[in-house]
Amino acid sequence: MTLDTTRADSIGPEAAGVRTPAFDALAARGRCFRQAYATAPETLPSHCSMLTGLLPAAHGVRENGRTLPEDRGVLAERLRQDGYRTAAFLSSFVLDRRFGLARGFDVYDDELPSGRNERTALETTDRALAHLRQERHRPLFVWVHYFEPHHPYVPPEPYRGRYPGKPYLGEVAAMDEQLGRLVAAFEDRTEGPRAILVAGDHGEGLGDHGESQHGNLLYQSTMHVPLVAVGPGVAPGAIDTPVSTRKVFHTVLDWAGQGAAASLRGEGDEIVLAEAMKPFLAYGWQPQVMAVQGSRKAILAGALEVYDVVADPRETSDLAAGADLPRAVRDALREYPLPSPGAPPALGGLGEEARRRLASLGYVGAVAAPVVRKDAPRPIDRVRLFDALDRASGLFVREEYAEAVPLYERILAEDPGNLDAALRLATAHSSLGHRERAAAAFRRAGEIAPGSPDVRTYLALHYARGEDWERAVPLLERVVAETPDRLPALEALAVVRERQGRVRDAVELRQKVYRTRTPSPAELVRLGQLAMSVGDTALATASFEQARARQAGSFAHDLELGVLYLAARRFQKARESLDRVRPSHPEYPMALFKRAQVSVLLREPDRAARIEAARRRADATTRPLIERERLFQEGPPPR
Repeated sequence: MTLDTTRADSIGPEAAGVRTPAFDALAARGRCFRQAYATAPETLPSHCSMLTGLLPAAHGVRENGRTLPEDRGVLAERLRQDGYRTAAFLSSFVLDRRFGLARGFDVYDDELPSGRNERTALETTDRALAHLRQERHRPLFVWVHYFEPHHPYVPPEPYRGRYPGKPYLGEVAAMDEQLGRLVAAFEDRTEGPRAILVAGDHGEGLGDHGESQHGNLLYQSTMHVPLVAVGPGVAPGAIDTPVSTRKVFHTVLDWAGQGAAASLRGEGDEIVLAEAMKPFLAYGWQPQVMAVQGSRKAILAGALEVYDVVADPRETSDLAAGADLPRAVRDALREYPLPSPGAPPALGGLGEEARRRLASLGYVGAVAAPVVRKDAPRPIDRVRLFDALDRASGLFVREEYAEAVPLYERILAEDPGNLDAALRLATAHSSLGHRERAAAAFRRAGEIAPGSPDVRTYLALHYARGEDWERAVPLLERVVAETPDRLPALEALAVVRERQGRVRDAVELRQKVYRTRTPSPAELVRLGQLAMSVGDTALATASFEQARARQAGSFAHDLELGVLYLAARRFQKARESLDRVRPSHPEYPMALFKRAQVSVLLREPDRAARIEAARRRADATTRPLIERERLFQEGPPPR
């Protein structure tokens, strides 16, 4: 089981102010790791480490919204190859299958309630228990992820009443109840050797060091997490040696008989490494790397900080001035691989729907690659901007631009080299129709990052919104020539090509975009319409059918599908499509006309009645078509 956003000091027998009897019971009969650390303070990178055994620098997912590369082996793949049935039950969109962790799972239950981007521990537990009741295969590997106590904290009763004024702890307690249900059911419905591993993916700031939530800093509040192992070969007790949660991967494989290297069942000692790259990748601030050995923890973020996390768990006393760090620790910090600041933004490969869903959970990626600054600020020195950045980003994604503008102006006043803020401010003004202020903001962004393809891209989008949209064309063509996979530029160029009447080019550009990310139903419909207009029947049909599969009863383009199937002489499919067109459709007379044609071609017994219905409901468009239609003349219908 993985516990999202759970601080080590908020759960377990030593936690203050909260009771967690289910976790306490596991800790009492298993091995409790008192100094366990996440590899990153964000959900997706941390889980990628637990399921690959790799640090973020090795598996490549440095922030939420990325996709795990296909060549990184995942735990479930190894287990399934060894005969295990594998199942996962997820509680948040941030671990949706599109991000790469579903590989190797026979069941990957990431289905969330309609209109929501997370589900409660109770809902997830119910789904997991239903699966356990049906599962008879052995051996079995099950991963269950709980999203509580993620912000916003809204614990259910009775925990809301039990923890007045402490909703975070109320959510921890509610999650613990479901953990107890899950463990009891797992042990009741499985036979033979059993193993249970519970790990936090990261913690929560709760105001420590100025961070209210997580993702920006590397202090204990967000990096020190709960970790308990119960199973064969694990002697009960508490371990104070620092360990990384990436060892979850090795430990499960060890229990499965696939090798004991780096398993938590051993007594190995290592330098525990972790990173927090969101401020670097989003704002161009200093990259942050952490190393823990023994009781000493070092953070390198422009300057070095050193803490004794055993004697000083709140990290109030920086020992860097007099600390004599071992050479291996210094080398590990210095040599830790940093991400390329020129990489595309985290959410650039996602559609608008996915970006909005992540934003609803507080995860909003940058719109531009950051500018590397010699005087880049340290994240800890910009903590007063964290909440403003999060609020502004959420408003921006929700297109509440008027409210976002003053926040971005404040951010730029304090951090004038922040390209992401400058571009969002310019785009907000552009979207609000503030042409002069948008132009000034784009000039400012260009001064921050001369020659930046991101600036050119969003300036082109600005032009494309207005009457001078033709000015966008050379900018977009240059960006696409330089970076052929830059999705915002490809999407904008597709729209511009439509305006130019170059519809085939627009179709090709949209297809290229949708090979990289999943299109929305509305985008599939538009692709179908464009393909239909240039006579690409196969592409148009496939696009409309994909949209229909996802929109279900709200799909409104069965007439187009019927016309396409009729043109392809797939008369049965044409009949099915046309029969779904409702009388309220504005082009219902055309649907009746096409349905009458299909009826004749299929030699239906009621074809005469359908022809008469088409005549009776004819409009100015269909009336002459009906009169000229040879199929409706007397005589046997063609075969």
